[in-house]
Amino acid sequence: MELVLLTAAGVGLATVFGSAIGFLFKKASHTFSDIVLSFAAGVMLSAAVIGLILPSLDYGGKYGLIITVLGIFAGAVCLNLLDKAVPHLHRLVGPEDESHHNPQINRVFLFVTAIAIHNLPEGIAAGVGFGAGDTSQALLIAGGIALQNIPEGMVIIAPMLSAGISPWKTFLCAAFTGVIEVIGTLLGYFAVNIASAILPFALAFAGGTMLYVISDEMIPETHAHGHQRGATYALLVGFCVMLISDVLLG
Repeated sequence: MELVLLTAAGVGLATVFGSAIGFLFKKASHTFSDIVLSFAAGVMLSAAVIGLILPSLDYGGKYGLIITVLGIFAGAVCLNLLDKAVPHLHRLVGPEDESHHNPQINRVFLFVTAIAIHNLPEGIAAGVGFGAGDTSQALLIAGGIALQNIPEGMVIIAPMLSAGISPWKTFLCAAFTGVIEVIGTLLGYFAVNIASAILPFALAFAGGTMLYVISDEMIPETHAHGHQRGATYALLVGFCVMLISDVLLG
């Protein structure tokens, strides 16, 4: 349990760390942001497949394939519905909005709320990994999510500051999105431990949410600024780093 708590805190603090970097580099280049985010996408893709979806097939037994497929689509549909209710980064705050301060505050807070909501299933994915009892895989999943949280924490800062929100309130809002991830991690862990029968579906559901985030949010964002080639290779590097880590730790 201590390891779960430490990992949950680490995943949440990754967002805070990214926010601190955001204060230092308010005008980080799109090239840098896209490469970092693409690397994180590759890490998450490997973690979703190796750490969540394949174990779901193993734990599902006779009906493993059906349960896994249903779980993946259930996770994706869940985030799709959240997207419809609360749009995400590229749909809310763009460069053309940065010169408008007070009228943008509501949209910026909506943007932060969207990130917080999306962080919940990511945290659940980390918690479900621990609930499955495979600590090494759970740590790899949590590590992938934490890596993704760093650039996400970075991009929160500039829109809030440009909207006229004080640096202190900006930092607190960024930290709040990390706290949501901690809550999600604990929810995923306790849910699986309370009802182990749902483990195969829970693993696939968490994997589906991660695949959805990668495809719907991360890849389009990293390919929107003319750095597609570098972003693609960064994703492959991230995937292979996690693959090598899994083999060495397995």
